[in-house]
Amino acid sequence: MTLPPNEAKLFFELMWKLQYYVNQKHGFHKNISSLDEYANLETKKKLKARNEIWKTPELIEAYTQENPDALPAEELEIISKWKRFIKGSFHILRHLKKGSIFVGKDDQIYAVHGIQDPLDEVIPSYALPRMVEAILLPFKGKIIYDGLLAGYNIHFGGGIRSNLNHAYAVAKQKNRIITTLEPELAPSTIIKPGKNITPQLNELSDILAKLKGNNTLQNSALALARASIDIAATDNRGNLTPDNINAQAHKIFKTSKRLLNLLDVMEEQ
Repeated sequence: MTLPPNEAKLFFELMWKLQYYVNQKHGFHKNISSLDEYANLETKKKLKARNEIWKTPELIEAYTQENPDALPAEELEIISKWKRFIKGSFHILRHLKKGSIFVGKDDQIYAVHGIQDPLDEVIPSYALPRMVEAILLPFKGKIIYDGLLAGYNIHFGGGIRSNLNHAYAVAKQKNRIITTLEPELAPSTIIKPGKNITPQLNELSDILAKLKGNNTLQNSALALARASIDIAATDNRGNLTPDNINAQAHKIFKTSKRLLNLLDVMEEQ
């Protein structure tokens, strides 16, 4: 997922103007005397101004107050909101149509858009998860990065991968994936009532209650199915509380373990 071409063009225009302003203030490249010259510099020569912005975010306020490029109010507001930037180390976990999943500090999950190039081309899916240093920015209701990602070629073991996937699963289940750093622009969330599946669940529960297998393995599988249907029915009624979640989890663990043990025995035979 990337920005539309006109928005990507606007982002870089505003970023180069801000960086050029900082460059002139600090004299990083004294031979640069125009915005066009600065914009055409190679990336590594822009790093000093770029890093100074995130080191001293007061420069963003100074730019918007002075408005040296006579920008319209809406463009000044875009730059002003960059004061909400999030700087840090992130694990890029996966690429989705609605954004790439960045896992940050305290397992905060962000859906991040590419600017001009899709992030799955910058860092292919086969290379994930990948740790990067990044600056996340708000831009027209979306989350982007400031154009640079510093990656680390580190191999992650199963434990770390499992933790990252768990953090993502929790955020997804609890609707905690952060899709914007501009909550004032986020569309109001309309919670649609869920489908009434109580009759189907009751029917399944009645069938499973009467159904007996031909052997221990089948009965263990049916016990797991009954426990699973019970969780679905409890949640559908809105009665899934921390107390009964623990009880339900224990029942699922117990029936799953019994079934797995039986399958292990069959595999040995």
